[in-house]
Amino acid sequence: MNTNGHEHVIEVTDLRRVYGGGFEAVRGISFSVDRGEVFALLGTNGAGKTSTVELLEGLARPAEGRVRVLGHDPYAERAAVRPRTGVMLQEGGFPSELTVAETARMWAGSVSGARPEAEVLELVGLAGKTGVRVKQLSGGERRRLDLALALLGDPEVLFLDEPTTGLDAEGRRDTWELVRGLRDTGTTVLLTTHYLEEAENLADRLAILHEGRIAATGTPAEVTASQPSRISFELPHGYFVGDLPPLDEIGVCGHEVEGRVVRLRTHALQRTATRLLVWADAAEVELRRLDVRSASLEEAFLGIAREAAEAAGAKEYAA
Repeated sequence: MNTNGHEHVIEVTDLRRVYGGGFEAVRGISFSVDRGEVFALLGTNGAGKTSTVELLEGLARPAEGRVRVLGHDPYAERAAVRPRTGVMLQEGGFPSELTVAETARMWAGSVSGARPEAEVLELVGLAGKTGVRVKQLSGGERRRLDLALALLGDPEVLFLDEPTTGLDAEGRRDTWELVRGLRDTGTTVLLTTHYLEEAENLADRLAILHEGRIAATGTPAEVTASQPSRISFELPHGYFVGDLPPLDEIGVCGHEVEGRVVRLRTHALQRTATRLLVWADAAEVELRRLDVRSASLEEAFLGIAREAAEAAGAKEYAA
């Protein structure tokens, strides 16, 4: 239990994972996840996401550090943790000759207090596919089946590894609504995804991993706020960048000019936009093709990854 009254359902402290040959995939990370929270782990390939999640699921013992899920060590006390968690892997690997209903029934037999299979299949949109063999399902339908099986035990903690890979836009949105509903009823969800829009829409908080370390963490809004917003427009004929208000005085931290199109970067979007529009009004000119927007999570992700790589490169050069 933490000091502000929220229960830490997942606690990770100074976690390290080292593979044979000395490769350090996870390099001393710490984070926590509260009950009823969706927490996203993001990162490029090789960042350490899967290595971290496997430790949380109790599939391996950390080289160093501490993991607690529902107050227990998921590796040493697996029997106390496993019945209360659900896991959706990137690939389920179920027998291809079984039907959807048979697969759900088989899986329910290994789960304590399993929910009715028909109820869970209805929940993920597979009620009409119960007699279809697994090998005949589309990629998206197989992902729905993977999710259904993860939900059979009505888990308190749900691990979702790339849950919407292979789904079409409608299927992805349906899955998002399902995850939100689970969160609203108190289920804690730890999510890995390559779809940054998915993390932006679902996650209450997130962490961006880079080469086994946490490069940034916070709410999606907090993480995106670390990157500059953008304003672009077309200069009126007869005007140049030098005719604009002094850029440093209106909060601009960088700019580019391409023909008559000006692109400004700013950490003070409201001030910059206001001063720019006041200038245009006083000059009685129109800023055509005006586009004002905050940074997206994708831009923040790429910027943070680039900054982390540059910092690591500088450190290696200095050494």
